[in-house]
Amino acid sequence: MRRSIAALQVLTYRDLLRFVRQRSRLIGALITPLLFWLLIGGGLGSAFRDPTGQVGGGYLHYFFPGMLALSVLFTAIFSTITVIEDRNEGFLQGVLVSPVSRITFLWSKVLAGAILGAMQAVLLLLAAPFIGITLSFLSVVQIVLVLLITAMGLTALGFFLAWKINSVSGYHSMMNLLLMPLWLLSGAVFPIEGRGSVFSVLAAINPLSYAMKSLRALIFEGYDPAFLLNTGLLLAFLVVIVLPTNKLLKS
Repeated sequence: MRRSIAALQVLTYRDLLRFVRQRSRLIGALITPLLFWLLIGGGLGSAFRDPTGQVGGGYLHYFFPGMLALSVLFTAIFSTITVIEDRNEGFLQGVLVSPVSRITFLWSKVLAGAILGAMQAVLLLLAAPFIGITLSFLSVVQIVLVLLITAMGLTALGFFLAWKINSVSGYHSMMNLLLMPLWLLSGAVFPIEGRGSVFSVLAAINPLSYAMKSLRALIFEGYDPAFLLNTGLLLAFLVVIVLPTNKLLKS
């Protein structure tokens, strides 16, 4: 048990240190969501109408939670690309033949992705007061919790795909095919309500939509009456991804 915990700490620290040393990943994960927010928010601001009535500050306000989710999404993608890099460099093979269990390697990636994703989203969250959004301490704590669980789920999903894919280009293609539509259909970019039955069904089975509901309620209303339900569904998404990934690692 102690050996597994020590290995988990070392592997997680290794991924965190790798991220800090790769300035391009840090800049891309922070600046890209911010550019999306400013460019898309500024471009669609005059044409936006919020049917939910939650947002009173235009599209820049509406897109703010989506920018936080996008930051977590990019971090999950960049964090799990390292699985393919570790395989190509031979590090993964060394881990697999060591006494360290494979599930420890999985959780090191998930924890590193969650920590990095939440930290970057919190840095972007500091922009809230500059656009007139005031957050209480309790709201910030709940927002960070939602971001952590969301980052863990997305990183686990990315790990599942990276384990089966041998090339970085193929991994990017799968990420664009799967993760970006999850983000687009979560209510991050446009309201899902009133878009028809197909969008309602897609939102109901999309785990990111529950993260967006909590983030939007906590940011604009200060509380989320369905916080426990949304958080529970996000945890269920994490479990659903981790269980088959664990079986895949053992096979």
